[in-house]
Amino acid sequence: MGRRRTGSKGRKGPVRSQHRPGIEGTVRVMAGRAEVETAVGTYRVTGRGLHGAMDRDVVAVSLVRGPGGKRRAVVDRVIEHAHSSVVGTYAVAGPLGVVRPLDARIKSDFFVLPEDDSAARLGVEPGDIVAARIEVYPTGAESGIVSLTRLIGDESAPDLGIQCVMARFGLVDGYAGRALAAAGELALDVEGALDDPIRRDLRERFLVTIDPADALDFDDAVSVERTAKGGWRLGVHIADVSHYVRWEDAVDLEARSRATSVYLADRVLPMLPAPLSEDLCSLRPNEDRLAMTVDIELSPSGSVRSYEIFPSAIRSRVRLDYDAADAVLAGVGEDGTEETRRAADAIAAAAAAGADLARFLRDADDLARARRRLRRQRGSIDFETVEVHALLDEEGLPQRIVSRRRTAATSLIEEAMLLANECVAEYLVDAGAPAAFRVHEPPAPDALAGAARVLREMGALSPAQALDIEAGDPRAIEAAVEAAHGTAVEPLANALLLRAMQRALYKPENEGHFALGAPAYCHFTSPIRRYPDLLVHRQLKVQLARAALGRADARRRAPALTGTGPEAMERILPQLCRHASERERIADAAAHASQKVKVAQYFGDRIGERVSGSVSWVGELGAFVRLDDTGAEGLIRMAALGDEWWDLDERSLTITGTTTGTVIGLGTRVVAEVKAVDVLRGHVDLALVHAGRTAIH
Repeated sequence: MGRRRTGSKGRKGPVRSQHRPGIEGTVRVMAGRAEVETAVGTYRVTGRGLHGAMDRDVVAVSLVRGPGGKRRAVVDRVIEHAHSSVVGTYAVAGPLGVVRPLDARIKSDFFVLPEDDSAARLGVEPGDIVAARIEVYPTGAESGIVSLTRLIGDESAPDLGIQCVMARFGLVDGYAGRALAAAGELALDVEGALDDPIRRDLRERFLVTIDPADALDFDDAVSVERTAKGGWRLGVHIADVSHYVRWEDAVDLEARSRATSVYLADRVLPMLPAPLSEDLCSLRPNEDRLAMTVDIELSPSGSVRSYEIFPSAIRSRVRLDYDAADAVLAGVGEDGTEETRRAADAIAAAAAAGADLARFLRDADDLARARRRLRRQRGSIDFETVEVHALLDEEGLPQRIVSRRRTAATSLIEEAMLLANECVAEYLVDAGAPAAFRVHEPPAPDALAGAARVLREMGALSPAQALDIEAGDPRAIEAAVEAAHGTAVEPLANALLLRAMQRALYKPENEGHFALGAPAYCHFTSPIRRYPDLLVHRQLKVQLARAALGRADARRRAPALTGTGPEAMERILPQLCRHASERERIADAAAHASQKVKVAQYFGDRIGERVSGSVSWVGELGAFVRLDDTGAEGLIRMAALGDEWWDLDERSLTITGTTTGTVIGLGTRVVAEVKAVDVLRGHVDLALVHAGRTAIH
């Protein structure tokens, strides 16, 4: 059975103390390791240095000198706990109950004391999945104590995996009764809204929506036409949620708490109740709707000549999904596919409205290509990400696993939204208005140096290119991503460089966006599903009223425009931005975890099958493998690598068999057998059958 041993390359633990107390940071626990993000850098936590801290806890750390002279972190104490509850499997150990967390990032079990009757009261049996409130947090010396709060179910429950994900991340299905009732009382009144002197009637303009095929809400529409000067006029029209959701009403408070919609594998947990998200604010075809519009005039090269922002009334003419839009761009054939049929229906609907849909999309595609060229020139980085998505039947069972990549249709919408967001951010900056800006800070030099070193050693970068990347040159990063496109190194180059990036955050002041190369950026285009966008809409209305009516009149009209005066928003804007950033992180993690549950469920019917793929990451747990046929990821644990000792070299990200000399590293082609799945944790375990040469060297 394969085993990992620690030699000179794999040595663990601090060597000599370089104690630096008083540094605060946030713990991030990943597969096989933990890091602490601090204001002065990100540091890996020593093997036994967590001392009971859990993922997302705010902690005080000391820095020590680890292997190779690198600074490592040791947690001194937890300043702020991120978790108030835990989800796990219930067991009994003598007089104590035990909750074994499903989340592998939580390293210790929790105990239920004998005098606690919560298990009996809830009817919990050993083996059941439960949620529990943390009463005493674990430390390096003491175990944690919990009290059971909810019986989630046993393994017979069909959606138990998703229920566990929701419980782990504190997510709830359904919508609060008071907010739902308030939303149900709202009504559409386009003619009344047009009494506002700054709202324009655009209902005669040809607009389309392009969204995923399974989308329930449509919050953005686009219009595109060529100008006499050879450029374009692009219109981006976004649902006017702020017209209906007023500051601190029941819907606003619930939306503020949620901060974002959460897209799980089998359901959507919306930020707004259905009467708004799926009706009044959804830009459904051939229905009048209220919007916020950004009209942008662009040169033939794609540069912005001018733009206007204003409230509007619109009517979308065609509802397209991405596959159908791509079919139109490719030229609709007669292959009888569902995508072709939907494309033909959309072309007919556009023709009935007096528009040529194919020409419309070609113009939009040309514009998108021009914008991508300009963004690259200014240092914008376009990572090629792949989303693994489970296609479910009506019972919620996975039928197929697909990988979603960028296409011409997704790109033309993405470019339109990016441009609108930039224009709105620039407008707010010029107005000196505080808003929820989207900020992406430059990556930490150490993180970039690590990624560049691995890519250089793999032969994916020249020494000169690696130096440029280490220096933080965004054009060098983009060049590396572009050079890797379509090659064996592409997924690894994207993964390594993306890992080196900081996470984008919401902040009350503009600090620019590194990855986009944008001096100012905000989120404006999705107020149905993101609360910061709603804040931006409210601030926009105040600024537009000031420009049109004067400061005094605008201040008097502010409650009618946004439900409050601007000072009320500005006062708590920092808090709202922090909350939205954290809720976004939770939503992303929950969405990813839910897809892993369905992937594991899918492979549960393929135990014993052989699969092929490429190693996507190497760590203490073993080798992660991205599978060819689905794009899903499985893990070959150290014990499943083969009957020899294996040395882990964290610097080169390789595992070497000491008997055979087999080297497994990033890009190594492998054949493996599906050995086991853990649906509740979303794990797919593989066993190595054969390892080939690393495809990248």
